[in-house]
Amino acid sequence: MDETGPAEPLPYEGVWRFTAPAVDASVPRARHAVRDLLARQGVPVREDVAQSLLLIVSELVTNAVRHAAVLSPVLAVEVAVGSDWVRVSVEDSHPYRPTALEADHGQTGGRGLLLVREVAREAGGACDVAHTASGGKVIWAALPLGHALS
Repeated sequence: MDETGPAEPLPYEGVWRFTAPAVDASVPRARHAVRDLLARQGVPVREDVAQSLLLIVSELVTNAVRHAAVLSPVLAVEVAVGSDWVRVSVEDSHPYRPTALEADHGQTGGRGLLLVREVAREAGGACDVAHTASGGKVIWAALPLGHALS
């Protein structure tokens, strides 16, 4: 019988949430905030996984700014870190639930969610879109940390 009880969370585990206005300047700010959070908390994430995560943050915040700002002047970014995974989500108040569309080579945009899904899949993670209780949506992606080598 194991009497050690539940394991204590690792020092870098936790959930952090911040809000930002749905404006273009929030894209690099969100990316830098997530990068700085990972460093400050000492999250043992491989560089390639960190870069994938930052690309996902940029795409999700860009999508919220471009497609939801009219009904959602503020967006929320949440970062959750477990012992061997990291999840980032972007929430807005717009009810439209996007889908990953096949690339139309004649278009110059519209591939953000498709890119997010592919980056998450290649890293061994997942992503999805869900409605929120308030009628908006949250788009999230979770990646394995792929622990950095010491």
